[in-house]
Amino acid sequence: MPSYKLKYFESKGRAEMCRLLFAMAGQEYEDIRYSQETWAAEKNNTPFGQLPVLESDGQQYGQSIAIINFLAREFGLHGQTNLEQLQVDQVMGIVQDIYTHLLKLFFEKDKAKQVAIHEENNKTHYPKYLGFFEAILKKNGGEFYVGQKISLADIAVFDTLDGKIDDSIVEGFPLVKANREKVRTNEKIAQWLDKRPKTAH
Repeated sequence: MPSYKLKYFESKGRAEMCRLLFAMAGQEYEDIRYSQETWAAEKNNTPFGQLPVLESDGQQYGQSIAIINFLAREFGLHGQTNLEQLQVDQVMGIVQDIYTHLLKLFFEKDKAKQVAIHEENNKTHYPKYLGFFEAILKKNGGEFYVGQKISLADIAVFDTLDGKIDDSIVEGFPLVKANREKVRTNEKIAQWLDKRPKTAH
């Protein structure tokens, strides 16, 4: 296997899905984290002046979705057939839709607008997307989004629900909740969750 370095800020953010994939695969890597100060000195040494960056055998690559998909394929977590890969990518598309609303809230500075966005997300957007996840799980037998074992799809939804969407909303979707628990209690994932640095985001 290649040697890997994952470079990101001192937070979960767009890199945590990669860290979960490394954990699930049992793959060693160097988890490099930058403060805002150390990032300023490193920025010009990255491919696109942004993070995350994956370094594989000394070569650097950018763009979070590209990195996530690469790692999932490398570790056999992106589906076993072309059709399963389509099903994984379908879930990933819904995850990206959720992130559109998460980021709208994250970047809004006006307090009143933050409250309004949060309420709309909780009342309208998140239930809609979790409903999609619930239907996918039901169609696939209830346990996993794709196939009969944990894949990138399960890891991506787990990461999206991890501290980003209120548990009270997840409660309304029992298959989604049970799947999240399957991922959380997976031995390799649980070990990572126990030891990972505690960060705000």
